[in-house]
Amino acid sequence: MTTIDTALPTAISSAPQPPQFPTARPGMGFNEASAAVVDYLKAFLPMGFWAVTRFDGLRQLYLEVRDDSYGLDAGGSHLWEDSFCVNMVAGKTPRIAPDAMAIPEYAASGVAGQINVGSYVGIPITRADGELFGTLCGLDPAPRSDEMLQHGPLLDILGMLLSTILETDLERTRQARLLERAEAAAESDQMTGLFNRRGWDRYMEIEEARFRRFGDPGAVLVIDLDGLKEVNDTLGHQAGDELIRLAARVIHETIRDCDIAARLGGDEFGIIATNVVPADCDLLVSRILAGFENTGVSASVGHAPYTVVAGFPGAFAVADEAMYAEKQRRRAARLAAR
Repeated sequence: MTTIDTALPTAISSAPQPPQFPTARPGMGFNEASAAVVDYLKAFLPMGFWAVTRFDGLRQLYLEVRDDSYGLDAGGSHLWEDSFCVNMVAGKTPRIAPDAMAIPEYAASGVAGQINVGSYVGIPITRADGELFGTLCGLDPAPRSDEMLQHGPLLDILGMLLSTILETDLERTRQARLLERAEAAAESDQMTGLFNRRGWDRYMEIEEARFRRFGDPGAVLVIDLDGLKEVNDTLGHQAGDELIRLAARVIHETIRDCDIAARLGGDEFGIIATNVVPADCDLLVSRILAGFENTGVSASVGHAPYTVVAGFPGAFAVADEAMYAEKQRRRAARLAAR
C-alpha cells in the first residue's frame, strides 16, 4: 500500500509563519477592522508607520496608528495637500513606492519636508459611491527593495475589506441615529421642540464614540440671545417666550437633517454640526445670523471644531468661551455707539 507523507520538511516547518490574516466577523466595527489591519501589516510588512487615515475635506487625520519611527499618534493630522496620499489618490503616483524620494511628487510634498520618508504605501478607502473616505497608509524612514511591490494585491484586498466594513458600519450608524431621533420625544424641550439639556448631553456622549470611530469632521456652536431680560421686563414673559420660540424656529430651519440643535437652558442654544470643516461652519453661522436679523432676533454665536483629542467637551468649552467674547464685543460696540 502506498502512503503519502504529509509532514513538511524540517526546514519549512521551522520557518517563521506570517501572522494570521485579519478576518471580518458579523457586526465588526470599522475601528476594530482598522486596528486588526494595521496590527497585521505591522507584523507582516513592517514599516515605521502604519495608519488608517480620514480625509475630512481639509486635513488627513490619523484614526488608527502603529508607529515606532515618527512619534505620531491617533488624533494627529496634517494638511491633505501636504500629504503623499493626495497624489496617490489622484492617480499621479504609485501606490507602492519602495524608494519614495525617487518619485518627484513625493519628494516635493509638504510631509517629506517635515519627516524622513524612504518608502511609502498608500491604498484608498472609499465609500460605496466612490467618494474618498481616507487611506491605508505606510511610511518608513528607509528605502526598500522592489520586492515590496509583490504585496500590491494583498494591500488592495485589505483596502477593499476596510471599505466594505466602513460602508456597513456607516449604514448601521445611520439607522441607529434615525431610531434615536424617533425615541427622543422625552428629551425634547416643550417650548421649542428642540432637544433639551438632557438630550443634548446624551447625544454628545453617544456621538463622541462615533466621531472617534470614523474621524468625522464637525463643530459645536453655542448661541445666546441678546436682551431677553429686557424683553421679559418690558413686554412680559409671554413676549420673551415668543422670542425664544422664534430663535428656535430659525435654528431648526437653518440646520441640516444630520445636525442636532438643543435649547440648553434659558436663552442659550447649542448645535452639533456634522461633516463640516471650518469654512462650512462659518457659512452656517452666517446663515443663522442672517435668519435672526430677518426675524428681528439679536444673538451672539461662538463655534469651535470637533477634534479627536479634545472631543465634544473641549469643543463645547471653546465655543462657549468664543460666544461670551462675542457678546462682550457686541455690548462694547453698542455702548460706544450711544
